[in-house]
Amino acid sequence: MKFLKVSLQTKILILVLSLVLFVIIVLTASYSYSEAKEIEEERGQTALKISRTISLMPQLTDMFQTNDPAQVIQPAMERIREQIDAEFIVVGDQEGIRYSHTNPEQIGEEMVGGDNDRALVEGESYISRADGSLGPSLRGKSPIFNQDGEIIGIVSVGFLVEDIQERILNDVIDVTYRSLIVFVIAIIGSVLLARNIRRDTMGLEPYQIAKLYTERDAILESVREGILSYDRTGGITMMNHTARKLLNVQGSFQNSKIEDVLPGSSHYELFKTGKPQMDQELSLEDKTLIVNQTPIFHKDEVKEVVASFRDKTEFEQMLNTISEVQSYSEDLRAQTHEFTNKLYVLSSLLQLGEYEEAVRMIQSETTELQIKNRILFNQLEDTKIQAVILGKMGKASEQKINFDIDSNSSLHTLPNHIKLTHLIVIIGNLLDNAFEAVSLNHEHSYVTFFATDLGNDIIFEVHDNGTGISEKNKALLFNRDFTQKKSHDPRGYGLANVHETVSQLGGLVEVQSEVGEGSVFTVYLPKELKWKGEQ
Repeated sequence: MKFLKVSLQTKILILVLSLVLFVIIVLTASYSYSEAKEIEEERGQTALKISRTISLMPQLTDMFQTNDPAQVIQPAMERIREQIDAEFIVVGDQEGIRYSHTNPEQIGEEMVGGDNDRALVEGESYISRADGSLGPSLRGKSPIFNQDGEIIGIVSVGFLVEDIQERILNDVIDVTYRSLIVFVIAIIGSVLLARNIRRDTMGLEPYQIAKLYTERDAILESVREGILSYDRTGGITMMNHTARKLLNVQGSFQNSKIEDVLPGSSHYELFKTGKPQMDQELSLEDKTLIVNQTPIFHKDEVKEVVASFRDKTEFEQMLNTISEVQSYSEDLRAQTHEFTNKLYVLSSLLQLGEYEEAVRMIQSETTELQIKNRILFNQLEDTKIQAVILGKMGKASEQKINFDIDSNSSLHTLPNHIKLTHLIVIIGNLLDNAFEAVSLNHEHSYVTFFATDLGNDIIFEVHDNGTGISEKNKALLFNRDFTQKKSHDPRGYGLANVHETVSQLGGLVEVQSEVGEGSVFTVYLPKELKWKGEQ
């Protein structure tokens, strides 16, 4: 277990150096063995060739015919020995008695080694290895023949085994030095390789990477958000359990494309722009998902994209309920305040004895309320629209603004992807701006609301006879930081939120306005939600 904690750099260093060292040892041993055999063979052949050459010298045969052969053979052999750098050249007669030797004191004595028979008896030239008077040596032996072809002596040329071994050792040392250089280079290469691998793994050890991978899987499976990643080709590379559940993915996702599970969204734009896409809403069947997409860079290039998404449906249901309660609460507050004021007026009329005026007031209020309620509850069937308009009717009455619903309005229940929060932002802000515009204009001001779902779009229209909008300010109308309140022109308030919400729903806002003539804001929302690339 302790070995598993050894760093990756150390493991690579040990592994590579062990392998290199093993190769060096094997190659050095092989080279040394072959070099030793080659040197020994070369020395033996050299000794044999020299001995043959000397044995065939006519002068040597003539020297054997003198009264004292050793007297003339010894100096001649020494000169040859010095020239060929042999350890010894020994010439002996047919009895093996020396006529020459490196050590003059050995002349006249019998040759040592017991390896002369093949030359003196059989007349062969050969290489032998034996212990002589100078020590173990490698010898080349050749017989000496006279003119009649009779064996009259022997020539033995030799090199000491000690000298041969020394030469072999020197070659081995030279190879070892070179091997050490290779080993040092291998150390440097191993260190650089280990550092490069460590840099590629961001300084993490293998067991740390394995731990992170395990932790990543545990985290991905424990979070309630769906998470998936995909590459430049759109192929899904990773998907957690929550993502499978939210996207209804069954079986393996290895061959799936991102557009198969998240259709219509502009996924491939991230590989071009490299900019994250945050908090995008996506409706899938009965679910509303909030999608965030973040690019993964490698060397300044987007390699993959990680998409995270969560189900907004439950949250929206709770938010819708709260919004409805708040909206109805505001409606009741406004209506309570308005009717309280009317009750005070009615009470005063009765106290003053103005009974006919009191009756006319009651009849007027009842008639107006019946007309508005008929349009609101019979022609606008969506309860979310009713809640928003009802609240604004109370607010308009409180502010003494003539607010009417166009009698030509006709609207059924809205599609699921249009939520109460969307209507509060769109209709609420448009009506608030219209109220503010006409309240600063003149006494005979009015605001009219129209809605219809005929055709492929849902249309909301808010018409007022307020101050209007200048051509210059129309271009700035939907900027978030734009306002004209200081100049008593009410446009710009909340319209940035309106434009953003309408865009999210795949719709558009149209503005018609002239200074002093009022304004008409028309919102077009498609009944089927489309993505930006399809609008």
